[in-house]
This record gives sequence, structure tokens and C-alpha cells, in this order.
Amino acid sequence: MAARYAQGTKTGLLVGWLVLMPVAAARPPAPGPSSEPPSGTPAAEGRVIDRVVAVIGTQVLTLSELEFEARVTLVQRGGVRAAEVQLDEQTLRGALELAINQRLLVAGADRLQAFQAERSEVEARLRTFRDRFEDETSLLAFLARHDADLEQLTAVLERSVRAERILDSRIRLRAQVSEAEVRRYWEEHKGTLGGPFEAVRDTLKEKLFRERYNQLAKDEFKLVRESARIRRVAPFARIREGEP
Repeated sequence: MAARYAQGTKTGLLVGWLVLMPVAAARPPAPGPSSEPPSGTPAAEGRVIDRVVAVIGTQVLTLSELEFEARVTLVQRGGVRAAEVQLDEQTLRGALELAINQRLLVAGADRLQAFQAERSEVEARLRTFRDRFEDETSLLAFLARHDADLEQLTAVLERSVRAERILDSRIRLRAQVSEAEVRRYWEEHKGTLGGPFEAVRDTLKEKLFRERYNQLAKDEFKLVRESARIRRVAPFARIREGEP
């Protein structure tokens, strides 16, 4: 089943979706020995341990959740080392767009009780994720660093699988490219492509499919968001003037 969606969904779900920064950065640094407030004081009791990033419909998304989901995506795309790099504000914003898109797609499917993730798909995704690590101990250490466990990891992967299936069901057929379109593109660009049509046909067809899929995905997300209630709380999450 996963192979069925591999061609289109990987491209479609890359639209505007990136990742973020360590959980520790979301928390205030521990005060030094001389300034540490005594136990039971208002300062100690009021210490911030997490922050709301956005409210998507009725779902509250915290910074720690967003960071963990982004780290999972980094591991899937770039390996374990990529998941530990310092993440800037732009990357945080990209991760938030991914989180919003996934949650809106899944929430819509939940209302219709549709597009449940097949257990085999989720298990396959989890196995692939495990394989990124040297051993189980390394995986558990990664989870511990981000205050997560296997259940949370599985939930993140399951939502990703469902979102991919939902998106794919809506736009894959419309993203198909005809032989005539491929031929026309080749005629218009053959001076720079090199080689006869048959030699580049498959590559061109895949390129045109990906481009169309990505554009349709953007259009679909825009449509889904039009009727959604999204409140961006964190400063980095707010849409700036001139942005779509």
C-alpha cells in the first residue's frame, strides 16, 4: 500500500513542510545557583514548561509537540544527524505549516469516519524510522531527549500516513500527465534537454507529474484552510504582511 502512494504523496506533502529546533530551546534556561528561587516561591511555581504555538480548529498545538513532529520528519528525510541540527525561525514556520495541513486533512476525514490508516502501513513506516538508528537504545534515547515515547511516535507517523492518503485521493488523478503533454513539453525544450524523446520521456513525465501534483496540493490546502479556524499564537507562527 505504501508503494502505491510513494510517487505522488512524497512530493505533494513536501509543499511548504519543513522542520525546527530543540525542545530545550522552548524552555527558559535554568537560573544559576545564586539566583535560583527557593522552592515554593511564585517564580518557581510559575516556570514555563511549554507554550501554545497555534490552535487548529479545536486542537491545541504546543511548541514541544511541534518540535517533536519536526524532528521525526527530519529523521525520515535526512537521517539521525539532521534531527539534531539547530533550527531557525523559518524552519519552525515551515514545520507549523506541515502540522496545520496534516491536522486539517485528518480532522475532515474523521468527521466522515474515512481514510483510517492501515496497520500495516503504520508499522512499515515505524520500521523504516527505527532503521535510521543504530539500535533500539539509540531510538529510545532520541525519544527521551524530546520527552516522547513509542506511542507518541506511532501517532505522529499514523497521522502522516492518513494525511498522505487523503491528499492523494483528492488530487492524484488530476495530476496525471498525458503522452501528448509530455511530447509537447519535449518539443518546446528539446534544445536544452538533449537526447531523443524516448530517452527522456519517463523523466519528463515524472517531472511534469510532480509539478502538477505540488500545485494541486497547494490549491487543496488553500481550499481546506478557507473554512478552518486557525489561531496562530507564537510570534514566529503569525502571518506577516504580504504573505499568502
